[in-house]
Amino acid sequence: MTTYQYQGNLEETYLSDMFTTIFRHTVPGLMRITHDEIVKEIYVSGSNVVHASSNDRTDHLGAHLYRAGKLTRDQLITSLRESQANGEQGDTAHGRYLIENEILSPAELYEAIRGQMESIVWSVFSWQSGQVTFQIGEMHDESRIRIHLPMRQVIIRGILKVGDTKSLVARLGKKSTVFRPAYAIEDLLELGLSKEEYALLRLIDGERRFFDVCNDGPFGMSENARLIYAFRLLGLIEVGEERPGSSTGVKIRLGDKPV
Repeated sequence: MTTYQYQGNLEETYLSDMFTTIFRHTVPGLMRITHDEIVKEIYVSGSNVVHASSNDRTDHLGAHLYRAGKLTRDQLITSLRESQANGEQGDTAHGRYLIENEILSPAELYEAIRGQMESIVWSVFSWQSGQVTFQIGEMHDESRIRIHLPMRQVIIRGILKVGDTKSLVARLGKKSTVFRPAYAIEDLLELGLSKEEYALLRLIDGERRFFDVCNDGPFGMSENARLIYAFRLLGLIEVGEERPGSSTGVKIRLGDKPV
């Protein structure tokens, strides 16, 4: 039996678009992203990212707990040494040791693993080179801890990590493009938008131009533009009528570079 597998490179493939396609079709599978010697794997099931792993030592659970101030250096070294001495390796074994020895509560470990997963997933959106594959299939390894991250949250938070904002802006249209709302309040419940992010979404009313929304939004132009791209990708807004105006000839400035 042949298993479908997509292959691409990050110079040509937008991870945000891949995640959106997977979300819309609710396709389960494994996304594998590589850059130089670093390999990160993201498992998707239903409408959620359910697991993420990395061979980068700075992504490992112990390193994440140490950076978060949940483990001292001595606790980290001792817990890693003892869990490995029992013939087990990996984050699952390390987590089990931390709970059994009452270093962390189950609730604290759950939150740490969730934070570790988020860190791994967000990081790949900032990669501008490397290879990506997606292989369809459910995750059957029961030893892997499952934490459910809603895909739409993953897409929005990931796009905010994208470094090349200029390419995203180019895909949205002209500065005179107008977007109109295409969402119900119910659509927003699992997105976890902040007050400021929701304020930006509300500026998109079918009247204001893309340039004006970027200019008037609560964040800098670059972050406003990335969020608008995420809203468009998730179908929260759609293209309305173009409205030329007084900003003709004015370029959207993202950082030091005009677009």
